[in-house]
Amino acid sequence: MAAVSFDSATKLYPGTDVPAVDSLDLEIADGEFLVLVGPSGCGKSTSLRMLAGLEDVDYGRIRIGGTDVTALPPKERDIAMVFQNYALYPHMTVAKNMGFALEIAGMAKAEIATRVAEAAKILDLGDYLDRKPKALSGGQRQRVAMGRAIVRNPRVFLMDEPLSNLDAKLRVQTRTQISQLQRRLGTTTVYVTHDQVEAMTMGDRVAILKAGVLQQCDTPKALYARPINRFVAGFIGSPAMNFFEATVADDHAVFGSLTLPVPRDALAGLTGSAVTVGARPEHWRLAEDGVKVNVDVVEELGSDGYIYGRISSGGPGEEAQIAVRVPENSAISKGDVVSVLPEADRLHFFAADTGQRLGS
Repeated sequence: MAAVSFDSATKLYPGTDVPAVDSLDLEIADGEFLVLVGPSGCGKSTSLRMLAGLEDVDYGRIRIGGTDVTALPPKERDIAMVFQNYALYPHMTVAKNMGFALEIAGMAKAEIATRVAEAAKILDLGDYLDRKPKALSGGQRQRVAMGRAIVRNPRVFLMDEPLSNLDAKLRVQTRTQISQLQRRLGTTTVYVTHDQVEAMTMGDRVAILKAGVLQQCDTPKALYARPINRFVAGFIGSPAMNFFEATVADDHAVFGSLTLPVPRDALAGLTGSAVTVGARPEHWRLAEDGVKVNVDVVEELGSDGYIYGRISSGGPGEEAQIAVRVPENSAISKGDVVSVLPEADRLHFFAADTGQRLGS
């Protein structure tokens, strides 16, 4: 096991002016499960490939266990990578696939067999060791790819969207297995995904990237409760946070007929200024004295549900989209008009121009 650090690591592809990864500073603790997440093209896979040695670092340094590995080839970094497409050899059995890297390294056959058997037991693959990949399900192939990484006993696991080829149900099941496995092994793990739900449920910490720039790195709970800017606030949470452009008036923010109380320290000195107010769908309640929502879509989820609709800001033709979680059996239908109020102590405020969080 080993700690990992990115020290202003930058990747600039030829023919481009904007770095794919721009001065990434990130410390990953020994044994930590860190998830890199962000929209397509944000630089998360490039960051992982830089750590693996598959992409050159143009500026900055990368360290594993305190050793500068920036110029080292992949085979000398003591890492194991699990790819999106599993990259299994179709003509080899499961056992051969799992032990092939050890065989190439010249390890004794008895030791290889022992390691493969141990990994197969951990991953519940003991009955499949003589099968070839074509005879396995997607989830089983993913576990074989994991086993191939485990037998190497590396200092760091690198995982590049390993669940993206699985169906939704199997993805949920397998992400739980990976989390349990990582905690059992205690190996430092860097995991890349575009799925924020996956990131929030798996990572000890989550690092959010946008256009190659690290926006925020913190625990899932902290990211949810105190996003550093509007981008993070809108990216974390499902459905996404609702945003409204409001005007500050004394200790309130005004959006159409909706008057929102705000903490004194959040908008001090901003009376008359425009701000962006954020409120998560789950932080609203039905209330007769609330703002009117024209319901366009209703999603029934059993234990609760979501309504999606429009509220007016007061100006002609000015409407904002809104999503609100509602209780089970709320009896709301498409076309209804309902009144809702946000929980005042769960609101988020952002600068209208920069998108940065306002207040403590």
